[in-house]
Amino acid sequence: QVQLVESGGGLVQTGGSLRLSCAVSGRPFSSYVMGWFRQAPGKEREFVASVSWSGGSTSYADSVKGRFTISRNSARNTVYLQMNSLKPEDTAVYYCAARFSGNWRNWGQGTQVTVSS
Repeated sequence: QVQLVESGGGLVQTGGSLRLSCAVSGRPFSSYVMGWFRQAPGKEREFVASVSWSGGSTSYADSVKGRFTISRNSARNTVYLQMNSLKPEDTAVYYCAARFSGNWRNWGQGTQVTVSS
């Protein structure tokens, strides 16, 4: 298992950008998939993006395609979420997560992203 710590959240205006980071402690196996989720007030947690630790293949929610980019730096044990063209509806707590053996098993504590209109 791994431990995850997010950083990089904050307050930004509509149309702005933020880059979230997820520091991964422990040693992710090549079979791991790393992801970002978000949860807005009064809503369920939703999938945002994922990237395979080994080959870097990615997946995105339709709502963020073309605006967000997920990446990982295996040498630095870090996962990133570059968020561009931010909208007020992107406001949420963003969580980093690790999936192995078919389930999302490890979660970070979350970082708040607020987009002002």
